[in-house]
Amino acid sequence: MKLLRVAFIFNLKSGAGEAEAEIEWDTPETISAIEQALSVNCRVIPLEAGENIGEGLKEARPDIVFNYAEGVFGEMREAEIPALLESMGLPYTGSAPDAMRNCLNKARTKTILREHRIKTPDFTVVHSADEHLDSLRFPCIVKPVWEGSSKGIHEGAVAGDAAQARKLAGAIINRHRQPALVETFLPGREFTVGIIGNGDELMVLPLIEIDHSAIPAGMSPILSYEAKWIIDNPENPIDILRCPARVDIELEEKIKNIGVRSFQALGVRDWCRIDIRLDGEGAPSVIELNPLPGLLPCPEDNSCMPAAARAAGFSYEELVNMVLRTALKRYGMEEAI
Repeated sequence: MKLLRVAFIFNLKSGAGEAEAEIEWDTPETISAIEQALSVNCRVIPLEAGENIGEGLKEARPDIVFNYAEGVFGEMREAEIPALLESMGLPYTGSAPDAMRNCLNKARTKTILREHRIKTPDFTVVHSADEHLDSLRFPCIVKPVWEGSSKGIHEGAVAGDAAQARKLAGAIINRHRQPALVETFLPGREFTVGIIGNGDELMVLPLIEIDHSAIPAGMSPILSYEAKWIIDNPENPIDILRCPARVDIELEEKIKNIGVRSFQALGVRDWCRIDIRLDGEGAPSVIELNPLPGLLPCPEDNSCMPAAARAAGFSYEELVNMVLRTALKRYGMEEAI
């Protein structure tokens, strides 16, 4: 039987320059782990995303593309590879360009959630440091409007008043060359929900709680850049993930339900991770959606999607191939492997 040809597209960390600039990109170890997982049943052609990716795809002649590319800069960056693949008529894993763009832009995500009556914190988008913020309830968290992996969310990102929020927003605008999202900060527990599937066939993985008590005393109870990438690291991991989360059945169902509704509202495909936080009354609100979840292979990396899959009884290899098979089924190609 002819092996399925899978082009695997990714962004590789260069190790040069500022570490935060490439924080969403992946290490050689992660890229190798994904490639090995796909190679069990497929012929894999690894392709680093870049200006020659179109030529590389033409030469590879894949049956399907496993898209894991984050892009480089701007609110369209995660949509660029899917848009190219659409123009070439190539099947691929993951969401279409419009869903990628809508999920990366946190303000657009929240607007769509509100249109579907899905609870999300109040917010405003700040384009200059002198804008009024009178409509918001403080404290607020201030973050770049189209970044991921805690990029631009540093210790001290929670503002107690409008003056502090404007100062933080100005720093983000200057440094990251994009607007800032100022969002009412929710004081409750934090969860993340991994979902795989499409349509009515969605599999919700075991809930993960982000245990704020694992963050060192004196730091904000958020997954800031420092907490996620500096304090928590493979050489000295902190025990921050609780999976399965210790929640009662009622709360678990509420979190899973709002996760599924968000997945559907944003038009996400194949897989996604949804971040959720409880308000002061214990009601879940959606913070953001990540349609390109991290796939760091080692448990010490505290990568949420693999952690949830392990809790469900799936190996790393099975997780990667579930994403591929989900896309193949969507294209009517499930018999290919």
